[in-house]
Amino acid sequence: MLTDPSHKYRPFPVVNLPDRQWPQRTLSQAPVWLSTDLRDGNQALFEPMNRDRKLRLFQELVRIGFKEIEVGFPSASQTDFDIVRQLIDEGMIPNDVTPMVITQLREDLIETTVRSVAGARRVIVHFYNAIAPAFREIVFKMEVPQIIEMVRHHVEVFKRLTAKHPETEWVLQYSPETFCMAELEVSLAVCNAAIDAWDAGPARPMIINLPTTVEVTTANVFADQIEWMDRHLDRREHIVLSVHPHNDRGTGVACAEQAMLAGAQRVEGCLFGNGERSGNLDVVTLALNLYTQGISPNLDFSDISAVARIAEEATSLPIHPRHPYVGDLVFTAFSGSHQDAIAKGFAVQKEDAPWRVPYLPVDPKDLGRTYDSIVRVNSQSGKGGIAFLLQRDYGIVMPRRMQVEFSAIVQQIADSSETELNSQQIWELFETTYLQANQRQGNNSYRAHRLFDEAQGLQGIELQCVNANGETEIYTGTGNGPIAATVAALNLPLRIDSYEERSLGSGADACAMAIVEAVMPGVPGSKFGVGKHANIITASVMAVMNAAVRFEEVEA
Repeated sequence: MLTDPSHKYRPFPVVNLPDRQWPQRTLSQAPVWLSTDLRDGNQALFEPMNRDRKLRLFQELVRIGFKEIEVGFPSASQTDFDIVRQLIDEGMIPNDVTPMVITQLREDLIETTVRSVAGARRVIVHFYNAIAPAFREIVFKMEVPQIIEMVRHHVEVFKRLTAKHPETEWVLQYSPETFCMAELEVSLAVCNAAIDAWDAGPARPMIINLPTTVEVTTANVFADQIEWMDRHLDRREHIVLSVHPHNDRGTGVACAEQAMLAGAQRVEGCLFGNGERSGNLDVVTLALNLYTQGISPNLDFSDISAVARIAEEATSLPIHPRHPYVGDLVFTAFSGSHQDAIAKGFAVQKEDAPWRVPYLPVDPKDLGRTYDSIVRVNSQSGKGGIAFLLQRDYGIVMPRRMQVEFSAIVQQIADSSETELNSQQIWELFETTYLQANQRQGNNSYRAHRLFDEAQGLQGIELQCVNANGETEIYTGTGNGPIAATVAALNLPLRIDSYEERSLGSGADACAMAIVEAVMPGVPGSKFGVGKHANIITASVMAVMNAAVRFEEVEA
């Protein structure tokens, strides 16, 4: 890289628009959407889509709700020509969907394009030519008046050809390619020439499409360009003002959003941002950005994973796991503080209330995503996420101090394995740590117990345990209840500091869970034990025994 890049690269000039209005506006409705997946997206693929993949993606675009779809470049590709004809001849285009085809400004190509779509109910024909200085001077060696005359001439050719097919409603779209890097006065002159030649009006609909063919400036400057054109275009009331952002600077979505504030009524883009170089505008991200602001996008992404699978199959391009809204990891939190905040948010979120769950800009359920992947556990995770998974998937509600203890155990395992732990693995670790402690080799494991009454209202217990040799051992104790009696029977200086009961499941599958927090003199901190059984007393006895064994393991 250059130490001083200003010698090689020049900043793009800003627009003199001191009374710009777009920064004070807010978005209130979705634009007209044009999917260019089958044309701009397709031409960017290493291996362009075949007929079957194109038709499958077309059907998916229709299902999602696109009313305008650029179906191909029929004058440049026989495959595209045949597919366009098939769509029309076999009645595969719904009445409320308008196909669009693109062509360069050459008479033979325009003639082929008209033949490819003749007979359609309604069709948009997309003209384009580059107008920026570098293209005028280096590529085409043309002056601005020559470019204007070329545009006029080919629009007139198009008018003559389409007049022979009155059964079709013809819509002209003109794109001054490289608009974003051209002088505004030049862009205006060329667009107005196209508008005049087509005689745009109520009976002759027209779209002016302004592309960031290659992004060269910040999104706010593009918005200024759009507002300037919006103010100066001839016959503005009869023109649909459209934008076609690319993503070379990573600001395609921002350009579209700000262009809409500036007067753009229509947006062109691709699913998940496919397209040349860094891609086209991602219509999915833009649509769902609107959705999260309470604006219906008029596109259906209620099963966004299915849309992603079809797009990946059609393009042979994987979607990044961090891609907004659709990536495998975008609704996943590994950080402990994030997990804790998400868990607290879900705990108070009401079904019919405004969405307020921290770290989740949209309810995954609205997009057909499950909550399964929201919280995932690795060495960076905290107690909140671990507790959330156990509660969500297994109904286990841990006391706060138990969350702290168990999270340290989970993190130790995650650190040593250098990987994440799924919900099943966390549950198995919970079972091993708290529910099966006294069943580990070398410990006396619980078999049964019998309660009996003692004098002065005391409770007696007889514990039957199995030692490491498989032999039965009997322990007895007395206390002011079953838990105290169990501690006495174990003959340990154990102190039970807290006891909680939980109910798990319902009906025939219901069972009780007891959680005890125990302290042993001379051993720092406390230990938890858990018991689970249909009978709460049995669960309590098992919990005490599991806690006691964990202290023995520490001493060993």
